[in-house]
Amino acid sequence: MPKAVQFSIGLDNTAGTIASLCKLLRKNKINIEAISVSDNTDCGWVRIVATPSAKARAALAKAGHIVCAQLVVTTTADNQPGELERIAGKLAKVGVNINYIYGSTADNRPSTLVLGVSDVDKALAALD
Repeated sequence: MPKAVQFSIGLDNTAGTIASLCKLLRKNKINIEAISVSDNTDCGWVRIVATPSAKARAALAKAGHIVCAQLVVTTTADNQPGELERIAGKLAKVGVNINYIYGSTADNRPSTLVLGVSDVDKALAALD
């Protein structure tokens, strides 16, 4: 269960901005490992885990994006009832708060989850 760098990028909430962001990353040979978008009327916040992360940070900055970076926990979870409860319970037991989670799965394969937590190292130890 590795640590990863997540980038938060503010974008205008208009047609084409996500496509432009993805094009920038593709042109720089940067892969999007995970993505989450939350919106409001005027802007959207995009959270991405992109690799290689140093290259992603440089490309986003060069393109003029204001980027916030933070460490997150990435993990896989069985795609079955109770799995997220199990993970959240382990973190709660050691006093780690989950600020947000995003992830997905297809069919019956394991889910990939990104967790923004109050203490990354403590979370990694609890989930190991």
